[in-house]
Amino acid sequence: MSENIQETPLAALHVELGGKMIPFAGWNMPVQYTNIIDEHTAVREDVGIFDISHMGQFFLEGEGAEAWLNTILANDVTKLGLGEGQYTFMLNENGGVIDDLIIYRQAEGRIFLVVNASMIDVDYAWLEKHLTEGLTLTNESEAWAGMAVQGPNASATFAKLFPGRELPARNGMEMWEQDGESLVVCRTGYTGEDGFEFFSSAGNGSAWFQKFIDAGAKPCGLGARDTLRLEVCYPLNGSDLSSTRTPIEAGLGFFCALEKGDFIGRDVLVKQKEDGLKERLVAIKYTGKGAPPRAHYEVFSKDGERLSELTSGVLSPSLREGIAMTYLPVSYAKLGTLVDIDVRGRKFEAKVVKKPFYKKG
Repeated sequence: MSENIQETPLAALHVELGGKMIPFAGWNMPVQYTNIIDEHTAVREDVGIFDISHMGQFFLEGEGAEAWLNTILANDVTKLGLGEGQYTFMLNENGGVIDDLIIYRQAEGRIFLVVNASMIDVDYAWLEKHLTEGLTLTNESEAWAGMAVQGPNASATFAKLFPGRELPARNGMEMWEQDGESLVVCRTGYTGEDGFEFFSSAGNGSAWFQKFIDAGAKPCGLGARDTLRLEVCYPLNGSDLSSTRTPIEAGLGFFCALEKGDFIGRDVLVKQKEDGLKERLVAIKYTGKGAPPRAHYEVFSKDGERLSELTSGVLSPSLREGIAMTYLPVSYAKLGTLVDIDVRGRKFEAKVVKKPFYKKG
């Protein structure tokens, strides 16, 4: 491996399980084990498990941690009870997304932050730069292994390994000690299915991953993770979200508490709400059959004007249709608007549709 590519604590196990490894966000990760459709279907109908050890884990501690974090992140930390979590954004001064992350209020004055893999160093530096006296920020990313167990049978899988222990409520978290090891479970997800994230010590990560497999979870790679999240229109940072796009443009203003008071980037978001947007992120899907849409494929109006490029795109395993997301001028962002996607010189018609593409029956 290149010296710039990192390995998660589960890397050897992925190879042993037949995972096809690729570089992703600076990490060597399994893209699939059997095939993407097989793994995607397992999560939609049963239960799958993903390695998320590449993601970052920070702890913020100190009196007033919640109040300080409320000036840094877009959502309202004060709405969290103990053991509760929320999806939020770290914005730059222009309102662009540095990172989207999930925070959990573990205890009074103690916050657990889960950040994107490629942004660990950037996020830590940004938070540390703005840190006030009396607060401590710790990057514990190397100490933890993480896995996401997702699917309608995720709860039953958890019960097999932890009989008598209840999963937290949706968006909740719990930390406990077991056999001298700290364990964390968070009830969120990135697939549109029920599920949870499980964090253990890095040294025991492979053992826990194997235990979940033995309890019925199918190992799944990045390929299925991408098709699953795109079907429910969950954004990918660095693709659908970026430092030059605001959450308002991405249609995620619900997670920005403009009424809570000042936070970094707020003024830009307020102005966008007042003045209106020029472009916004929309869902589009093929009107017929076509080659799979991919990120960066160009999007044209029916008159041949270049409008944008796709931020994400896949052939949906659940719907058997080409689906994608892209930023379009607001005049083209209305439901039902027809556009053309250029796939290596061939044009395939698509239309703007309501999010999400997939809803559970």
